[in-house]
Amino acid sequence: MAGLGWACLRMTGRPAVSTALVAVSVAFTLGISVIWARSEVVGTEPIAAPVFAKLDGTILEREEQPAEDRVRLVIATREQGTGRAIKVRIKVPAMSDDNALKEGARIRLGARLMPPSPPILPGAYDFARAAWFRGYAATGSLAGDIEVLAEAPSNEGGSLASAQRRLSAHVRSRVDGSAGSIAAAFASGDRGGIPLSDEEAMRDAGLTHLLSISGLHVSAVIAAAYFLALKLLALWPWLALRVRLPLCAATVGAGAGIAYTLLTGAEVPTVRSCIGAVLVLGALALGREPLSMRMVAVAAFCVLLFWPEAVIGPSFQMSFAAVLAIIALHNSGPVQQFLRPREEALAAKYVRRVAMLFITGVVIEIALTPIVLFHFHRAGLSGAFANVVGIPLVTFLSMPLIALALLLDLAGLGGPVWWLAGKSLDLLLWIAHFTSAQPGAVKLVPQMGMGTIALFVGGALWRGRVRLWGLLPAAVGAFALAATPTADILVTRDGADFGVVDGSGQLHVLRGSPLSYSQTNLIELSGSDNPPVPLQIYPDAKCSADFCSLVVARGEREWALLVALNRQRIDERQLAAACELSDIVIAERWLPRSCRPRWLKLDGRYLSENGGTTIYLDDKRVAGVADGQGSHGWQRSGIESPKQEGRQLSPAP
Repeated sequence: MAGLGWACLRMTGRPAVSTALVAVSVAFTLGISVIWARSEVVGTEPIAAPVFAKLDGTILEREEQPAEDRVRLVIATREQGTGRAIKVRIKVPAMSDDNALKEGARIRLGARLMPPSPPILPGAYDFARAAWFRGYAATGSLAGDIEVLAEAPSNEGGSLASAQRRLSAHVRSRVDGSAGSIAAAFASGDRGGIPLSDEEAMRDAGLTHLLSISGLHVSAVIAAAYFLALKLLALWPWLALRVRLPLCAATVGAGAGIAYTLLTGAEVPTVRSCIGAVLVLGALALGREPLSMRMVAVAAFCVLLFWPEAVIGPSFQMSFAAVLAIIALHNSGPVQQFLRPREEALAAKYVRRVAMLFITGVVIEIALTPIVLFHFHRAGLSGAFANVVGIPLVTFLSMPLIALALLLDLAGLGGPVWWLAGKSLDLLLWIAHFTSAQPGAVKLVPQMGMGTIALFVGGALWRGRVRLWGLLPAAVGAFALAATPTADILVTRDGADFGVVDGSGQLHVLRGSPLSYSQTNLIELSGSDNPPVPLQIYPDAKCSADFCSLVVARGEREWALLVALNRQRIDERQLAAACELSDIVIAERWLPRSCRPRWLKLDGRYLSENGGTTIYLDDKRVAGVADGQGSHGWQRSGIESPKQEGRQLSPAP
């Protein structure tokens, strides 16, 4: 492509075309090289199989999760048998926690280790890929007690991680309940204390972005520091007459933003937001346009240079999509005309500002909804209304109150301000719960295809007067999303859970407690809005202690299913006879070869090769996790391309 661009320059004299061809091809090649290098440098081969291990290692990270009554420890240790240096993440119950378990301490413990898990179903979260780029070879849970072999170094108390934990604990001690956990998240980035019910309410209300330290929080800190520095430095006439105060204020704001980023853990979304905010400050100091597409491109380039794997994550996509939507909206002619200064009453001015805030929220929701549906299969439809109140509440009330309370705590005077901050966050939680509880507030959709999301992205990348043409691919994408079929049968990767959707759209599950990981994925990927019910009450289902047989009607066809309820062995002849009468047989254990259903046998052997599987009966199509896997390092060796093809069904009896 670069050679073609060079030839175009020499032969046709079209510099724009040649520059585009050369730049895009070189950028693509460099991008492939960066992600390859990153994968080779940080990627870690997972352990081969689940194992119980005795570990001696050093604590690298400590993550407190009081809402789940546990802590997570990331430990550097060596793999048993091979001696390979690995990094593992262990869940430790709160009752086994100890003050000595800090970064740098050497410990000995027993743990049940598992290789990082691939997606439980097609379209579900791929923890194996995330663990590869975090360097985790295994995850697991504590088995027994922890022995501290060596205390953490004495200078550990001055580390950023220690300061973050102390700040989080201090904030939670000053504000009770869920409001205190959210205040701790704003101050230190620690989200471990937020109850799951509040997290879900914030997500369904479109407010979950407020819990992640990103552009809103970093911008608020930098803007406050910039404004205070500018006003205070202006009180010094000698300096004001000799130095450009915006440059000094921008330096102070950048320092505050970097310090806040480091204090809150320097996660990729926070670093990304800090880079963008510092670029805006630089533009302001130089008298340039602060909000432009070039600024977004430079920030994205900086992030992808060091964390190229972030490009496929929802955080990167959502934050940059939101910024692009804001810039595109506010750079448009009608909006600039609407916001231009004019002679008017103060009330009219604020009405226009509030209206613009609402319009911006709606545009952001429209831009983010396809991305949210692609990654999470659910989206809050009332987010624009909640954000109109939630964003100003956090930006102009909650965060300034928290900062003022922390400052006053140096003199022991922060109590009243903490009370006000808690009340503001209680109001935020009330808005989240009220919005998410409204009928139709949450929309569930089945797995969105790559082609559909590509249409939405393609519709958003137009500029100038032809931008409205982007509505065409977006409209096609919306039609494709509405026409996306819902899976009729879903089987998790280990076969331990199973879901089938009846004719009314009700999801029936084999097992799994409410809010369990497997059941949550079954609900989201089935697109069912109703709580799941047991498989045993499926219409006309016939169940024994070992198997359930049921008939699923789709169109003009009835499909006979046989589902194993446990791992107990039964007489092989009886099983073979039952399989012959069934179109599909599902079991978590390996079934004998004599079990030959009319179409598909999803047993332990099949699932070990294909992973979690979804079945679309109308199309007679089977989709497995392995269909979307490649030859990447994080791919489990047990999941390969499908080995069993679906056979054409015999005519319906």
